[in-house]
Amino acid sequence: MRDMSHPIVFDRALLRRRLARAHRLGPVDFLLERAAEDMAERLSTIKRRFIHGVDLGTATDAVARALTGHPGVASLVAAAPLLAGLDQRRPAVVVDEEALPFGEGALDLVVSALSLQLVNDLPGSFAQIRRALKPDGLFLAALIGGGSLAELREAFAIAESETTGGVSPRVAPFADVRDMGGLLQRAGFALPVTDVDRVVVRYGSPFALMADLRRMGASNALVERRRTPLRRATLLRAAEVYAERFSDPDGRVRATFEIVWLSGWAPHESQQKPLRPGSARMRLADALGTAELPTGETPG
Repeated sequence: MRDMSHPIVFDRALLRRRLARAHRLGPVDFLLERAAEDMAERLSTIKRRFIHGVDLGTATDAVARALTGHPGVASLVAAAPLLAGLDQRRPAVVVDEEALPFGEGALDLVVSALSLQLVNDLPGSFAQIRRALKPDGLFLAALIGGGSLAELREAFAIAESETTGGVSPRVAPFADVRDMGGLLQRAGFALPVTDVDRVVVRYGSPFALMADLRRMGASNALVERRRTPLRRATLLRAAEVYAERFSDPDGRVRATFEIVWLSGWAPHESQQKPLRPGSARMRLADALGTAELPTGETPG
């Protein structure tokens, strides 16, 4: 049974409908393509072969294409809540990232590109991925980070406070990179690593950015979103604030996307382990060539 103790932030059914609409409109996938290329490069530095791999939640074939012919990836099955954007000739299965169907220790590799930031129980999903990996199996994922679309968030907050007297959530509260390493450890991963890739994209207007977000399937799907239609006055004021605060001298506006990268391994006896406290054979003071002073003393 799924743990319902976590907060429900995203309307998952609405998310699937938004993704389906994006595929019908023709998806905007430059961020996915960037993440897929980076994923292939990161995997190329790992000198081992993964036999049973899963591409979890990625909305297109970007990762599968980037890893085609990769010497370290023998097979990669797509597993996503919506298969409309995937090549039907590739092996694929419909899954919910919050309730994975894979058996314990069934996989060598799980990769995911720009999907897992939209699950309601990220620690729970990480724990399920960890259980699905064999010992020394790898989890490598890219998620949209908490610093993304800060400009749009600020513009709408100002516009709504001026035109409606209040502020409603319009940009998802994505996870911060500083939390990710702890979440991986909590889920049982060894050797967790996180880093951030910040991408600044320029648009002709804020409306062009909003059109791209619609075709990314990234329109507002928060459970606590305002259910009444967006006022025209609010939209126009948000665009005005955006252009005033975040435009370049040529009139184009900036939008920041933050891609958080994380990786972790299912524990295995062959992996490096930290030394036990007190097991060092050399004093730090000797290594630094300094004198060690008792606590409370200061150099003369």
